[in-house]
Parts: sequence; C-alpha cells; structure tokens
Amino acid sequence: MASKAKGRSRELCYGINAVETALENSPESIIAAWVVKGREEDKRISKLLHALDACGVRVQFAQRHFLDEKTDGGVHQGIVLELKARPPKSEHDLEDLLDSEDFDAGHALFLVLDGVTDPHNLGACMRSAWAAGALGVIVPKDKSAALNPAARKAASGAADALPLFSVTNLARVLDLLVDREFKVVGLAGEAEKSLYECELTGPLALIMGSEESGMRRLTREKCTDLAKIPMAQGVESLNVSVAAGISLFEARRQRLAAQ
Repeated sequence: MASKAKGRSRELCYGINAVETALENSPESIIAAWVVKGREEDKRISKLLHALDACGVRVQFAQRHFLDEKTDGGVHQGIVLELKARPPKSEHDLEDLLDSEDFDAGHALFLVLDGVTDPHNLGACMRSAWAAGALGVIVPKDKSAALNPAARKAASGAADALPLFSVTNLARVLDLLVDREFKVVGLAGEAEKSLYECELTGPLALIMGSEESGMRRLTREKCTDLAKIPMAQGVESLNVSVAAGISLFEARRQRLAAQ
C-alpha cells in the first residue's frame, strides 16, 4: 500500500506484499524503511530485511504507534517504505506502449474501468488484471478512484507491477484501440450475448462500468460488442471487482485454449 509523503515527490508503501513488489520492481526508488520493533523474527519481515540490506537501505526500527500514525492507521503489517513518487501514466504513455517495437498486439489485453470510484475496487481489479496477464488498467482522470493507500493495499503488489493509465479522454483512447484492431467488449447486464459466447482472443479491451450506473453512454457507444455475465435468477449485479475477475479469466481461458 502507498500514500503520499512530504508532498508529491515521495510516497509511502506498506504491507508485506506491496513492499516485496516494490523491492522486486523499483529498489532504486526506496528512500527509507521502518519496521516495528520485535517483528525482526517474523519470517516474512526477515526476508524483506535481508533484501533491503542488499539494496543498501538502512532500516529504522520504531514502535507500532509510530507506523500507525505515519500510515494514517493503515494496515502496514509492521513494515513501511518511503519511495520516490512516480509520475502517473497518461494516454501518451499508452500510445508509446502500443508503438513500442516489442509490443505484442496479438496477445494484448487491457482492463478499462469507467466510473469505478471505490479505491478498494480499483485495487482488487488491478490485482485480477495483473494475475490474468493484462498489460495495464485504463481509467478516466475524472470520476475514477485514485491510486491511494486503500487501492494499493487491495492491489496487493499489482500497483507496482502493472501500469495504471489515467487518461483525459477515454472515448478517444477507445477509438485509438479500435483503430488498432482491438475488440472493445463492454460488460452490461442488459446485453443479449453471454460473456461465454464472446470471442475474447486477440487484442482486447474489457470495459467495466460502475455498479450504480454501468458504463457511460459515450463509452458504451465505443464498444465493438456488449456482453453479460449469466447469473442465477434474482441476482441483479456483482461487485465490479468480482465481475472484472470473471471476465478477465474467461479471456485468459480462451487465450490459453487457442495456443
């Protein structure tokens, strides 16, 4: 998990999974580290202490209440890092990724979240996207949850391993993907087609809307197909992170079967 520290130039990362991922992906960004006194013997903490030592990071030991205050009561699991803050990814970064020489368009998968404002859902969706082999998560800058401490904690390390693209014009980005022959499949409860009837191989963007109102009208209009998750009678909807997980892993199942 991470939160802002000392303005925008630094941020905090805490929780065992998040710290482990930060050490694996960006050890050069670590400025400082704190561990709760007495936690050194914990096997998971001990492993992280060895990794921090190998990176040349001096660990400071502190009382639990110090870390509680530093993280605003977050579930830090006894370890906190201070990192150099990374600038957010934009649509320009997304275009650079699509244009890169090693970009494999045939197997590209993105998750798009339109109007998901709960940070816990954002984090959980990022974790599922990472596990399903997605290249990134795309969100609009407006009316979207920020990648705050709650989101990072729920992402359980995915926030440091998977890019989050925060774009100013989601409709334009979807046009860009369609122009590059991506299928853009929106999940909608009123869709006639089942998710399991959709072709989800090849370049694909899966779109999830908010639980309250679904996708926005313009986003829906940009979809090349709409699908629904078939549910038992009387069930109106699923939590967006659950629906995202089901959809992502149906796409992964189809892709593995097509290999």
